[in-house]
Amino acid sequence: MIFALLANRRRGFAVLAIFTLFLICQIALISCNPINFKSKAAQVSQWVTSTIGDPKTFNYAFNQEYPHVFLFTTEGLTTLNGITGKIEPALAESWDISDDKKRVTFTLRENLKWSDGEPLTVDDVIFTYEDVIFNPQIPTDWKDGLKIGSSGSFPKIIKIGDRQIEFILPEPFAPFLYTTAGASTNSVGILPKHALSESLKSKDAKGNPKFLSTWGTDTEPSKIIVNGAYKIESYTSSQRVVFRRNPYYWRKDSQGNQLPYVERIVWQIIESTDTIILQFRSGGLDTVTVSPENFSLLKREEKRGKFTIYNGGPEFTNTYISFNLNKGRRQNGQPVIDPIKSRWFNTLAFRQAVAYAIDRQTMLNNVFRGIGVLQNSPIEIQSPYYFPPEKGLKVYEYNQEKANKLLLSAGFKYNKNKQLLDADGNRVRFSLLTNAENKTRVLMGAQIKQDLSKIGIQVDFNPIAFNTLTDKLSNSLDWECYMLGFVGGIEPNDGANVWLPSGGLHTFNQKLQAGQEPLIGWQVADWEAEIGRLYIQGARELDEVKRKEIYAETQRLSQEYLPYIYLVNPLSLVAVRDRIQNVKFSALGSQKGTLWNKYELKVTE
Repeated sequence: MIFALLANRRRGFAVLAIFTLFLICQIALISCNPINFKSKAAQVSQWVTSTIGDPKTFNYAFNQEYPHVFLFTTEGLTTLNGITGKIEPALAESWDISDDKKRVTFTLRENLKWSDGEPLTVDDVIFTYEDVIFNPQIPTDWKDGLKIGSSGSFPKIIKIGDRQIEFILPEPFAPFLYTTAGASTNSVGILPKHALSESLKSKDAKGNPKFLSTWGTDTEPSKIIVNGAYKIESYTSSQRVVFRRNPYYWRKDSQGNQLPYVERIVWQIIESTDTIILQFRSGGLDTVTVSPENFSLLKREEKRGKFTIYNGGPEFTNTYISFNLNKGRRQNGQPVIDPIKSRWFNTLAFRQAVAYAIDRQTMLNNVFRGIGVLQNSPIEIQSPYYFPPEKGLKVYEYNQEKANKLLLSAGFKYNKNKQLLDADGNRVRFSLLTNAENKTRVLMGAQIKQDLSKIGIQVDFNPIAFNTLTDKLSNSLDWECYMLGFVGGIEPNDGANVWLPSGGLHTFNQKLQAGQEPLIGWQVADWEAEIGRLYIQGARELDEVKRKEIYAETQRLSQEYLPYIYLVNPLSLVAVRDRIQNVKFSALGSQKGTLWNKYELKVTE
């Protein structure tokens, strides 16, 4: 699972600033409009989309964001069909599973090649797993999805032939095929041994493999070797990433024509959704994510603008707030979180009171314009593993009175100004972070600040840059409360890196990863350990009925103890120009929308 970015910019300027911004936008639309990006000398088929921030890495092993360039460039042994939800062949043309479910043998396609024309072989598969994922010096989240059983063992790999490879699992592992599906499920994508092996052997000045800094966004794009439908042609910071069709991509259509059909994709980097909508309406973009605040406007223009708005149902994402429950100390003895605030955050009644105090229905009605559903679980509503409230999942309906009673029962009290104090008389006040680029989250945070003020809590709401925020969550751990989202899918083990206590995205109680100084006194709560144990149990269970029962229990525990307080899940809406054909829209998987079958898309002028 990875952080969902989906960011927007907040508005709030004076009249003069608005006028100035309008002029700037008009200039930007003229000078940076992707229509003008096309060379008059060499028109090629292309479609233009957008993202709200620069990529953080070109090395897929270190990706922790969505959207990302690997949606275009990288494949695994298998892939996820966005319509059926089934795992299908990709780099591997087939696989066989032994009767005891412990051996999986893949057969690669014939004549596979990398984007530089070099052969893609079983040796690349072995390199990806043994040299990168299983390497204790490489902190990739792929590890979390492949730790099997209570011992966290990795599969063993045997090369059978030039095109065959066998994975030997220590025990049956239900999500194994899902973990091989590359960018379609944000899981393992095969990496090129010939381009990266030397970086694993070489060390930097600190003694770490140079692989850790290889293929950063400052790398010349021609050196980024990929196996997907597109390769990176160019990258201009804060402007665009241009993808060019990979001439060695393995897919062909039924007539034997090389796929993908479209020669080029332009990924405009636009840090304001207001500007994104302006560019889409002016014809500069071919696709745009439809948010609640712009749905009505775009719906009115659908016919005249020659585009279609597709609705995939509730998104496979969740948005939440989370408190820092980490009780660890740094090597110098300094606690990760102020001990006073740590006591509040680690008090269950406090977290439950906050959940009851947030008016999510008003948030859905006002911020989301009713275009969404209330989220009550870490597993998305469209997943077959979702455990609904009508079957017993705990739900925190807006109830200020219940919130007040919980706080008083936990030793909190109110002063004469109705400000909340703890038992020692400390004013209850904390900071709430979110990514400033996301206008919807900024509005949500403003409401949370107001809602919690009604039970006497002062929230210092501070929207900051997405990259700065994720650095705090993964590295410095310098935060008190934050609001973000995770991208999920139909396989619950996709969230193993969130729910295993050692996971790379176990943000509410993050254990520092390889290469970072360990924390002193880091503790895991009983309920926290139990959720991790259940995720291990659920991964080894092959009976679907029993698997659903196991993941239902993880959802019950999550809602009872609230490491994440879930808010609202919007509908998955995307507007696509009618000139783009073969669109098979789906909210499923990380390649939702128009991306999961990008190789089939055609453009007509």
